[in-house]
Amino acid sequence: MSDRAGTAAVAARKRAEGSRREQPVIRIEDLIRTYVMGRTLVRALRGVSLLIERGEYVAIMGPSGSGKSTLMNTLGCLDAPTSGRYFLDGVDVRLLDEDDLSDLRNRKIGFVFQGFNLVPKISALTNVELPLIYAGLSRGARRHRAARALQAVGMGARLDHGSNELSGGQQQRVAIARAIVTNPALILADEPTGNLDSHSTADVLKIFEDLNASGRTVVMITHEDEVAGHADRLVRLADGRIVADESLELVEAAAEIGARGPLGSV
Repeated sequence: MSDRAGTAAVAARKRAEGSRREQPVIRIEDLIRTYVMGRTLVRALRGVSLLIERGEYVAIMGPSGSGKSTLMNTLGCLDAPTSGRYFLDGVDVRLLDEDDLSDLRNRKIGFVFQGFNLVPKISALTNVELPLIYAGLSRGARRHRAARALQAVGMGARLDHGSNELSGGQQQRVAIARAIVTNPALILADEPTGNLDSHSTADVLKIFEDLNASGRTVVMITHEDEVAGHADRLVRLADGRIVADESLELVEAAAEIGARGPLGSV
């Protein structure tokens, strides 16, 4: 290849990489999900559209039956919409077969669940290694990355502890380490503090804030206003539709201005 051709190839590659960086992590368009239950047609999602940019921290809330669990399963590529489009990190998930979808989940999404979902009777380190086994990494590379992920969530001193030897808060830290070990585009947390006491809840929320501050995209499903308040953006669902989408930073700023009273008051 000539120098000129080589330079052109490098420039084209950089343009492609720049275009990819600009892709939102989540883009869903007019998402509809219906279920047939006996003779009843249940409309769980009714034309939901949502854009989440890279590096955002978004909380999704809604009452029972609002569609938030269905939306979470869709975002996690665990359920397919009846119609509409979902792009995850620029990939149209409709075009993927089951094997490719499974690979996408493992590479692009880090899941954190309310019940931790750790494998019992194996160490914290081995639990965190699991996604890397599926990714085909060598044993040495797996252990190194898993140890670094556990250190990042404050569990570096408990690498060899089994899940039955850990408190609920410590188990959720291990689950978060497992979620971030593949360096996914999206951390998807479903009621991650639901089984924790107030102290452990504060610790786990601080970890999510630190992860987001480092540039990671976090989407959290919760029913607790106090937990949602740690996010930067709040999306509310009702009856399968988005009924509110607001920046919590702007809401807090407006509240602070209101508390000061009218401009010019003394």
